[in-house]
Amino acid sequence: MASRMKPAEGAMTLAEMKEFAGFSAATQRYIRRALDIGFEREDALERWSRDVVEAASIRAQARMYERIPELRALMPDDSDLDSIEPFMAPLVTVSAFDLGQGRLTSFSAYRFLYERLVGAEVRPWLPSAFCSAAALPHLHPDLRRKLLQSISEAAATASGWSNRQPAFFPQWVEKVDAAALPH
Repeated sequence: MASRMKPAEGAMTLAEMKEFAGFSAATQRYIRRALDIGFEREDALERWSRDVVEAASIRAQARMYERIPELRALMPDDSDLDSIEPFMAPLVTVSAFDLGQGRLTSFSAYRFLYERLVGAEVRPWLPSAFCSAAALPHLHPDLRRKLLQSISEAAATASGWSNRQPAFFPQWVEKVDAAALPH
């Protein structure tokens, strides 16, 4: 018997797809690349590198993403200060790397990626990690300004977060030559 998606799940998946479609092409590409690296879905170096600079960036990202399983394991159950320090430091470090690549240019793009890389449980921690990473001096002041202005007051001061796991995980799609399609 085939499993069926509940109407609410389908609507949420469609909303996630629509959100992803609203990102720039460069942001979409970076998110797909990051998910391939984070979940070891494909040979990211072969699929995504267009030159030696991008190949070096992918290798650095893969080294940085080695911390993601640790992040999932260290996810705090509450806001006890002793339990958040071992989690927040690596989350801010990985976030700073991603923001420093210049392709995640808004909080919504950052949140979209990290909900998938780390899981829905990370949502309460994303505003503070994003703001911390976006304020670091390794970013150009114009990028810092753009990033920090992209987080809404509602996102920064939310009183609660959904624990629903994301359903849409964008992947590489091969281009199809329209001329080769049967008419």
